[in-house]
Amino acid sequence: MVLEPEIIFIVDLLAIFAIYVIVNISLNMEFGYTGIPNFGKVLAVGAGAFVAASIPGRIFASIAGIEGDYISDNLLIVSQINLWLVDNVGIGFVVFFLTLGIAAAVGGGVGLLTAYPIRRLRGDYLAITLLAFGESIRIIGNNFTPLVGGTLGVQVPDPLSFLPDELRFPVATIGLVAIAAVVYVYSEKMIRSPLGRMLRAVRDNEMAAEALGKNSTHVRIKIIMISAALAAIGGALYAFYVGGTIAFAYDRASWTFWPFLMILIGGLANNKGVLIGTLIFVTLRKFIIFFKDSLDGFVPFDVIWLDFLLLGVILLAILLYRPQGIFVEKPTPTIRYNNSNQNGMKKLFSFFFK
Repeated sequence: MVLEPEIIFIVDLLAIFAIYVIVNISLNMEFGYTGIPNFGKVLAVGAGAFVAASIPGRIFASIAGIEGDYISDNLLIVSQINLWLVDNVGIGFVVFFLTLGIAAAVGGGVGLLTAYPIRRLRGDYLAITLLAFGESIRIIGNNFTPLVGGTLGVQVPDPLSFLPDELRFPVATIGLVAIAAVVYVYSEKMIRSPLGRMLRAVRDNEMAAEALGKNSTHVRIKIIMISAALAAIGGALYAFYVGGTIAFAYDRASWTFWPFLMILIGGLANNKGVLIGTLIFVTLRKFIIFFKDSLDGFVPFDVIWLDFLLLGVILLAILLYRPQGIFVEKPTPTIRYNNSNQNGMKKLFSFFFK
């Protein structure tokens, strides 16, 4: 069975949409709800992708007894791993979810590292500092070959290699959408708890929040750690989905500025806006890529630049005419608690916001 081009288009669109939803929800936690201008978002995303590129393949090779240098013999080793995974599906999924956990932990650590300037900097100075942090991931990946193969990149083992080729991407897309839904529900639960109001208080008037006994610096640090962990999961999922990782693919345009554009389109501090803004952006860019050959004769330049130009125009239009986005931020009703779920919600979030 061969999938129709339209089906392939929709499947890939939904997969990229789900990955960007995870990244954008984490950015909305930082910038939309807490007011942290994290222009270094690519750092956490790239860290998660590098975890997926460097750890699971070595684990699989060790378990399967496959010898060789994982970087220089990467194509041969990964092809052998994928054949081995056909008969070891359970181990494949265990290592896959273990990788996501490691990516989240690494992302949280990276978030803690980048959160240090929050103690002293605010506004534009903090944004520029985080932007400089974000550039470091691409430089490290390009120059430290044992990590992800330098400028050549590496292939990533496929936990779904037991499936027929025509089912691999649809099943992967279903999994990505399910994980994105879990992240969305988690964010909604957190924002609709009293903690959501605390984040807005820190964003809108830091001094007033501190006067009420809230440590705004610690709140900012912890939210950037949580957001970095989620973004790292998104980066790891992207690496698994595309089947490989190369450092220069994790640039500030794709994984910092475009996520900012998506949440600005949908509306800041609004998870529903994140979904709509992400869907609009991903669909528009996907159409440009899909029909670029047809558009070649209608633009006076190389069509490869059309998406950058068009999306730049959209950003300017939004900032000039609809800076609040499609969905305007509204007061978020707090979840109604009963005695059973109140304790559960407190346990879920109190670790991060004591």
